[in-house]
Amino acid sequence: MSLQDQIVAALRQIAQAVDTRSRQLLAKYGLSAPQIGTLRELARCGGRTPGELADALHLSPQTMAGILQRLEQRSLVGRERDPDDKRSAIIRLTETGAMAESKAPQLLRDVFTAQLDKLPAWEQSQMLSTLQRIAHMMHAEGIEPMPFLHTERDETDKAAS
Repeated sequence: MSLQDQIVAALRQIAQAVDTRSRQLLAKYGLSAPQIGTLRELARCGGRTPGELADALHLSPQTMAGILQRLEQRSLVGRERDPDDKRSAIIRLTETGAMAESKAPQLLRDVFTAQLDKLPAWEQSQMLSTLQRIAHMMHAEGIEPMPFLHTERDETDKAAS
């Protein structure tokens, strides 16, 4: 294989690993990675407004609203009025949500970052530079970066089809 073909093959492997992991999470646990991340954040902090959750998880408010709607439909989270701001709500884990969070596996991004932490700073910088260059070459600069290695919308679209 040519060098270019090897690079494209490596990119396909990465995309396939993300897709496979996403499908496994949904099939085995009934939760997407962003949903698990939301449950983990609520378990860690006890309760947050939707805006605080979106900020903490680096998601758009619209994406967070969809995630929370799906989690509420499954009784994994609940809303209560914020005593300090009656216009806002605090999202908290339900007992069912806490059980689901405790049984959920590590996310791919967490496994990856643990491996990344083992690399020296110069190698991490080199990887970042290379990946930013790849993103530029693929005209991906305008795409919102998602910390879960896939979007919640993808899971919704796949479930609908």
